[in-house]
Amino acid sequence: MSKPLKIDFVSDVSCPWCIIGLRGLETALERVGDLVEPEIHFQPFELNPAMPAEGQDIAEHITQKYGSTPEQQAANGAMIRERAAGVGFTMASRQGSRIYNTFDAHRLLHWAGIEGRQQELKHALFTAYFTDGLSPGDRAVLVDAAGKAELDPTAAAEVLASNRYADEVRAAERDWQAKGISSVPAVIVNDKYLISGGQPPEAFEQAIRSIAAES
Repeated sequence: MSKPLKIDFVSDVSCPWCIIGLRGLETALERVGDLVEPEIHFQPFELNPAMPAEGQDIAEHITQKYGSTPEQQAANGAMIRERAAGVGFTMASRQGSRIYNTFDAHRLLHWAGIEGRQQELKHALFTAYFTDGLSPGDRAVLVDAAGKAELDPTAAAEVLASNRYADEVRAAERDWQAKGISSVPAVIVNDKYLISGGQPPEAFEQAIRSIAAES
């Protein structure tokens, strides 16, 4: 009999390790088969909540935030692209790209959760930003992503044109921060077990099997 598994995936759509972690988790769930019955909820986390609408050059941003050199950034970028490719995700070179505000993306994801297409929209948003180099702060990009996730684009545009779900997203962000989440991805299983970072499928699989055995 499958064990129910509640999974809260706390992440931001501008976080490269979040798509690596998500693909690692999804691959692990495929491997364990009917051992568990997962229910994934995508929870909001903004890496840069004060980011203006026009965004910022990513190299400039990383230098300011982490103090890394161009050489360190290039090596880290190559490593991230390799890790992403290893879990079947194409991440384009980030040279010359920008980082953007993601609050509207999180509002749309909240709505997608109500509509039952949250995971599909999450993937569409990751692809738009990391593969296609589009802005997750651009509402036209968000509406297009909604369509690709088989959501109603007109309804998506209406959500974005309003302030709908803003309070819910901010409340969720505060709640996860209050629970000690300060970096993403953070994967919380059954409200009890924390798996941090963009782990490979093997790490997620081991954790899932161990949690299922304890349940």
